[in-house]
Amino acid sequence: MTAALEVLVGTRKGLFRLVSDEARRDWRVEGPDFLGQVVNHARVDPRDGRSAVAAVRAGHLGPTVYRSEDRGRSWKECARPPAFPPGGEGESVSHVFWLAAGAASQPGRWYAGTSPQGLFVSEDGGDRWESVRGFNEHPDRRKWIGDAQDAPPDGGTLHSINVDPHDARHLYVGCSAGGVFETRDAGATWSPLNRGCAADFLPDPDAEYGHDPHCLRVHPASGDVYQQNHCGIYRLDRAAGKWERIGRNMPADIGDIGFPLVIHPRDPRTLWVFPMDGGTVWPRTSLGGRPAAYRSRDAGATWERQDRGLPREQAWFTVKRQAMCGDTLERPGLYFGTTSGEVWASADEGESWRCIAMHLPHIYSLEAWSAA
Repeated sequence: MTAALEVLVGTRKGLFRLVSDEARRDWRVEGPDFLGQVVNHARVDPRDGRSAVAAVRAGHLGPTVYRSEDRGRSWKECARPPAFPPGGEGESVSHVFWLAAGAASQPGRWYAGTSPQGLFVSEDGGDRWESVRGFNEHPDRRKWIGDAQDAPPDGGTLHSINVDPHDARHLYVGCSAGGVFETRDAGATWSPLNRGCAADFLPDPDAEYGHDPHCLRVHPASGDVYQQNHCGIYRLDRAAGKWERIGRNMPADIGDIGFPLVIHPRDPRTLWVFPMDGGTVWPRTSLGGRPAAYRSRDAGATWERQDRGLPREQAWFTVKRQAMCGDTLERPGLYFGTTSGEVWASADEGESWRCIAMHLPHIYSLEAWSAA
């Protein structure tokens, strides 16, 4: 089998690789690297197809970033990991949560989002990281990210770092219990972007910030923006500067609560979500133990259930915000990883699914890379 496709799998206890050819019928598991360490995120640089970065945390050594020049066959720790400057708020990085490459015109640039919610940038391929001061030292940042007691169990995170494909100076980020924020000047100034989003847990339903985006995606060609939020699925009406709740069109008995969201690599009107039980106590499992993806081909106007091949009952797992992705082959494949250590794949845009890996640790993230 000639490797044409790889899926990097970040888990609670190391980094694994799933390797296949373009047919995507046979898969082999390689690894783990960083055995016993938390790998929140890892990805190959889409600009060169060779270098890679990984967000790693060892229990007693703390958070860092590792770099690779051979697509993850060997790794070297970065010289200066993301860290808040001494003094100030007295914050320290708990873990590096999200990694994103800069624009094609910015070789070597990477962004990192952390917990607590901070943004960092590297200009040398992830070796030395600097604080994005415009965000981290913004006078309203403390208001935006809220109190630690309101954060998720593993801490609030800055995630979903997206670069506008038409303007490398325009970035979108998501913050747990904070909202979506954007900059149009490469991080010097920032503003909230949450108008139209529900905030059922806030006293002010039209609050400017304090929202809880789970996953924000920007289409790599068109620039269309979608998000899966704590309170629904949304598409950004850029002209109006307002979010439209396309999740209202999901089946009423399923709802529009979940963590991940994936956009088709070429068609900005096709996207997938993976709903979870958003009931009163938020069990964070597939609804009724019957998991399914949902696909829209019309920018969220209608949705279809995709569960062929998935367990029909007693499958009580969660798919986290980074744990669902797609590849860029002619007919894109989809992949999701579960909290119970399984990876499921579809080679036909979600029409059918099969399990390609079992018994891995709790899965945090998946990122696909194709040599094709």
